Amino acid sequence: MTLNLHDTATRQTAPLGPVQPGAVSLYVCGPTTQGAPHLGHLRTFLAFDVLVRWLERSGYEVTHVRNVTDIDDKILVKSAEAGAPWWAWSLRFEREFQDTLDRIGNRRPTYEPRATGHVTEMIALMERLIERGHAYPDGAGSVYFDVASHEGYGSLTRQSLEDMQDAGEEAEPGKRDRRDFALWKAAKPTEPETASWDTPFGRGRPGWHLECSAMSRKYLGETFDIHAGGLDLRFPHHENEQAQSHAAGYGFARRWMHSGVLTVDGLKMGKSLDNFVTAARALADHPTPAVRLALVSGHYRATVEYNATAMREAETVWERLRATAVRAAERVGADPLAATEAPLAEVELPADFVAAMDDDLAVPEALAVLHREQAALNTLLGARDEAGTHAIAASLGRLRAMLDVLGLDPLGAQWRGEGGTATAEHAALDALISAQLAAREAARAEKDWARADALRDALTAAGIRIEDGRAGARWTLENRD
Repeated sequence: MTLNLHDTATRQTAPLGPVQPGAVSLYVCGPTTQGAPHLGHLRTFLAFDVLVRWLERSGYEVTHVRNVTDIDDKILVKSAEAGAPWWAWSLRFEREFQDTLDRIGNRRPTYEPRATGHVTEMIALMERLIERGHAYPDGAGSVYFDVASHEGYGSLTRQSLEDMQDAGEEAEPGKRDRRDFALWKAAKPTEPETASWDTPFGRGRPGWHLECSAMSRKYLGETFDIHAGGLDLRFPHHENEQAQSHAAGYGFARRWMHSGVLTVDGLKMGKSLDNFVTAARALADHPTPAVRLALVSGHYRATVEYNATAMREAETVWERLRATAVRAAERVGADPLAATEAPLAEVELPADFVAAMDDDLAVPEALAVLHREQAALNTLLGARDEAGTHAIAASLGRLRAMLDVLGLDPLGAQWRGEGGTATAEHAALDALISAQLAAREAARAEKDWARADALRDALTAAGIRIEDGRAGARWTLENRD
């Protein structure tokens, strides 16, 4: 099968044809470390974590670069308001981002360069653009890209220069055209001396767009396979990146991939709407794997909705998946909480699952295949046929391998021992059901089989699966999807 991916620039889905056969070069726009990570960040980085996992599962060697914008206007403003050095403020949130992404199961990128560590490469790129007639210094320390000089400006978002006109807007001092954008910003007397660097054009600091062009070229070469990021970055950030790289004579990204937006209670998340959810808040309110499941379950280009109902559903689905995997592992004689990693990369995935993932990472369709496997495994587990142990092991392997592609293998190192829905509702339900199970056990001890069966039937009718074992009875929610 062939992996087909959507290209935002062409608006077409086409086969992936890497620059180097067997290898994929990927650049993902990373965080600007002005504050704590929020759910929108997680939505984007999880989408492309699934991409990396699928590329690797498909046999590609992936070089994944995700930058850190560790200096910009907002970082300087917020650190000053907090009375902290800008670099300490930035490092604090860089670490918080990394800790959060580790916690939610994102694989770390191959390289994670900071903007402040690549000033030399940025200066070289600016000099090249000036030499080629596409950029100009203003004489006061800033350098601007001349958008009118580049014929392809606007092609990524399909805008013409005329579309960007605004008769009521005046050009900033130093700009030849109000549509030009800053490659380099002159140092301001109100900003810390440490937040600027000497260049041939004057002392200053990077513009936002310049860093990505300089760093992607350094780590991935002049032409690379995929540039990815959130949909909100298409304009002006990605448009400007592409323009300055093409103007410099580089091939840059051969394909653009953008993740859809995240909404909270039906509205785009925003502090002014009082629906802003930090990553820390979401992970405090819900089991971590359930948050991951909720954010990766939709198509990466679609809008993902976060609300109480969606999270309850994700918690329930995660608990059912985890319970099925644990029961199956116990039936085949493995300790699910201490077993070594299974060779999941060697497990043959169901053809329908592969077809879905190869179709522009169609996770909803892939999940349908996964849930069919789970249902089949539950049927095997309910048959109580000791001769079916091999079938259970094979089905469990397929289920785990599919979940691993999504970063959600319940028996893997990331989530091993991770309980299900650790919520007050679940704890209350467990207490009620445990009381019913204790009453059933007492009835059985008294050989009151009618009462014992009635208690079990009542639980079954309520959607509670009861399984008797050597250690006693235990319950799980019945999967009625």
